[in-house]
Amino acid sequence: MSTVNGGISFWYAQEGAPAPREPLPGDTAADVCIVGGGYTGLWTAYYLKKAVPFLNITVLEAKFCGYGASGRNGGWLYNGIAGRDRYAKLHGHEAAVRLQQAMNATVAEVVDVCEREKIDADVHRGGVLEVALSPAQLTRLKDFHTVEIAFGETDRVLYGARETAERVRVTGAVGSSWTPHGARLHPVKLVKGLAAAVEALGVTIHESTPVTEIRPKHAVTPYGTVRAPYVLRCTEGFTASLAGQRRTWLPMNSSMIATEPLTDAQWESIGWEGRETLGDMAHAYMYAQRTADGRIALGGRGVPYRFGSKTDNDGRTRARTVEALREILVRFFPQLAGVRIDHAWSGVLGVPRDWCATVTLDRSTGLGWAGGYVGSGVATANLAARTLRDLIKEDSGQSGPTDLTTLPWVDHKVRKWEPEPLRWLGVQTMYAAFRGADRREALGHSARTDRVAVLANRLSGR
Repeated sequence: MSTVNGGISFWYAQEGAPAPREPLPGDTAADVCIVGGGYTGLWTAYYLKKAVPFLNITVLEAKFCGYGASGRNGGWLYNGIAGRDRYAKLHGHEAAVRLQQAMNATVAEVVDVCEREKIDADVHRGGVLEVALSPAQLTRLKDFHTVEIAFGETDRVLYGARETAERVRVTGAVGSSWTPHGARLHPVKLVKGLAAAVEALGVTIHESTPVTEIRPKHAVTPYGTVRAPYVLRCTEGFTASLAGQRRTWLPMNSSMIATEPLTDAQWESIGWEGRETLGDMAHAYMYAQRTADGRIALGGRGVPYRFGSKTDNDGRTRARTVEALREILVRFFPQLAGVRIDHAWSGVLGVPRDWCATVTLDRSTGLGWAGGYVGSGVATANLAARTLRDLIKEDSGQSGPTDLTTLPWVDHKVRKWEPEPLRWLGVQTMYAAFRGADRREALGHSARTDRVAVLANRLSGR
């Protein structure tokens, strides 16, 4: 059996493509128009409709719900949020602590909604384990652990090599940091269940309806225009396809593989009984989960960016990217050298110029947006959706400011990315620097972070 390459993702190979919903039939009106049928758009529709049942909400999706990152991600429901350290500098430490606490609570919120709405998304709350595999990585891990505790995550635990192996036997791991604020899930089961829950509430979803332009009170499509007082852009890595948004967020590419189901003996040799989501402290980092059907799904950066902010059609991945991900798998678990790779795929995530996730409602125009999650969107999309709900309720006079609307990522402004070819050259150079730094650090000659990686981080704005 050969590796399936593309076909959206392994998660869709398991679940099958959803039954198509009807496209927009023509010009129409709504109270709220949501552009994008991924996690952000669907969660926003869910919370708005639950809070204000009489709202007429329309969701417009270019392909089908979950076609983008929501149906291709690594299934990490965890408490990471892009930009927290920058928000601490801009708004003070306590403001960033509140943001982190909101993210910690978001993990439980998603799990609770799945239980309440009877969405079986293969959720397992095993936390997140991030491992170090070199002296330099161990130094970064300890610094990372200390910082997380300083932001209020007092239930985080630091492990040595022996304790790490008791959780997952990653070859060469010299330490790890574990947080309980994380869970493994099946991305497509979540997005399908969420779309069904939204429709059951009375929200209208139109698929195969690409929005070509968003302007105040208008979402323009080839089939007609939706007019609404509020138009919310929830398009993450596909934002560049909208008129005037080419340089707003960079569509960063991430790739994944899924192995064949492992045998009981193979799992016995690996451990991983807690089913933690698994990451490392490399600059070009990896992420993995133990799936509900006994595979390893593992991801990392392949081709990080396509010239002109282009995105793929069906998730097809270059052969050398697949091989690079296999090499990571075997480096972590050498006993899996002969394991078959059943599926490979890719998708895009949204990266703002300052690498900070944001949520915004422009009260003068009714235009709102959320995203720029930089790969941490499974949970962050939920927090963003609840924040958009509160912002709309506040703007429409139904409530005052809330704990969510006063978080430091609300209404954050950032400059656009450079024009081509500068942004292509910049991203390629950055990831070449990261990969080179990882190779040098793997030699173990120094416990300090490679200086080239430090410089690349500064120049990139991370």
